Amino acid sequence: MNKVINIAGREISNDSPVFIIAEMSGNHNGDIGRAIEIIHAAKEAGADAVKLQTYTPDTITLDCDNEYFQLNRGTLWDGMTLHALYQTAYTPWDWQPRLMEAAKKCGLICFSTPFDFTAVDFMAEMDMPAYKIASYEIADIPLIKKAASQGKPLIIATGIAYPDDINRALLACRDVGNEDVVLLKCVSSYPTSFADAHLRNIPIMAADYDCLTGLSDHTLGGTTALGAVALGAVMIEKHLTLRRSDGGPDAAFSLEPEELADMVRQIRDLEVALGSRKYTLTATQIKEREGGRSLFAVRDIATGERLTADNIRSIRPAAGLPPCYYDEVMGKVATRAISRGTPLQAEMYREQK
Repeated sequence: MNKVINIAGREISNDSPVFIIAEMSGNHNGDIGRAIEIIHAAKEAGADAVKLQTYTPDTITLDCDNEYFQLNRGTLWDGMTLHALYQTAYTPWDWQPRLMEAAKKCGLICFSTPFDFTAVDFMAEMDMPAYKIASYEIADIPLIKKAASQGKPLIIATGIAYPDDINRALLACRDVGNEDVVLLKCVSSYPTSFADAHLRNIPIMAADYDCLTGLSDHTLGGTTALGAVALGAVMIEKHLTLRRSDGGPDAAFSLEPEELADMVRQIRDLEVALGSRKYTLTATQIKEREGGRSLFAVRDIATGERLTADNIRSIRPAAGLPPCYYDEVMGKVATRAISRGTPLQAEMYREQK
């Protein structure tokens, strides 16, 4: 698979640097100044993009407190209603053009996650370069088709998806002519335990769905992201806050700027270490082959004398015939005198008459 997707001029493929997204979510804590600080922190840490979320409490749920709208599944937000949580976490829409401009000024790509048709339209007005579909919306085929119809790449999280859900989402994109999809391995648990990460799914998803794949990561720290890159992830998304101690709906599983910077550095080092998919030797390795083994005369050998295990051995360095010729050489006779310490060459022996 050699797929290439372009987001705002940035190529994303299996041969490109990993695309690193800083997810702001609700970590702005209702302060646009803090939101802009997070954007600058993402840039300084080495991220490629910052991601927003485009919804209002009323476009994503109902202001209702019956049992269906109460959070009680062992989450960080238990005791709240869905509406109250989203009222706390949402990013006001009138901020978003300003946040896009702030990102553009500092050289970051900015895009968002829409949660209804009006959000897609709003993002289209801002000419956002990509659309992220959250895992809880993966079954919302009309929303996916609406987003895919904008002709921009889609990034689809798979946190609560069965294979059939993923297939339907991909088919929805293809139905409207959009093949530019990245699937993100994701676990919709906040924070995610390492035991639940199952990173080996990443190359399986790539093969099964013929898609570029990445990771939307809610584990603590950067270890899981590094593992994902080693397994072929082309995109990493991590939540970013200024300080977890500042609080906020997503603070507990977000990275601080120094931690994001450390993760980015390690990913870039890992990319260099992963190197080429083609099996070959580096220039250094080729040079170091000179330190390997070869056949040498370990005693003085007279013209016409037989070559035996007593006068020929495989030793370092690799200046003579490779040791794979040892059995061929045994029993031959020297065509000339060979001094002890001389690397054996093909012209130095012949068949015995």
